[in-house]
Amino acid sequence: MIYRGLVRRLGDNVDTDVMIAGRHLSLQSPAEMAKYMFEETDPEFIHRVQPGDIIVAGENFGSGSAREHAPLGFKALGISCIVAASFSRTFYRMCVDLGLPPITCADALKFADEGQQAVVDTKSGEICLGDHTLKALPLPEFIENLMRMGGLTNWVQQQLQSEQEA
Repeated sequence: MIYRGLVRRLGDNVDTDVMIAGRHLSLQSPAEMAKYMFEETDPEFIHRVQPGDIIVAGENFGSGSAREHAPLGFKALGISCIVAASFSRTFYRMCVDLGLPPITCADALKFADEGQQAVVDTKSGEICLGDHTLKALPLPEFIENLMRMGGLTNWVQQQLQSEQEA
């Protein structure tokens, strides 16, 4: 899968508590969650983001509380994928479950500028940031398939439906 979008640059150790504050965890609608992404640290973030944008971040992205609201909010904002030097294990898994491609690339943040055009190929692992082409870990084929289906939840629903029809 190939994603094209503008870079939304974030740093190291961006935790889910900063992505969306705990007082919003009672929200059920991803569209509502999206309204509060980074409201305390960067209230203009949601106004800069455009559908298709790509987050490029540093180490330990998604650490902190295990809140599914964060990747759901990113998806509702239209973020196409997240490239980070490393992810918290739980956040990575939530992204896969929800169909938001998490791409691991150690050097991406060094070459990423806010608002620059980026191209991410999840199958080959190639990331283009301006004049720089980087090599990331490609997504395994089974995760690629989950991303095409919109995540693990959709895959499970399809499996259950197939079993009921059989």
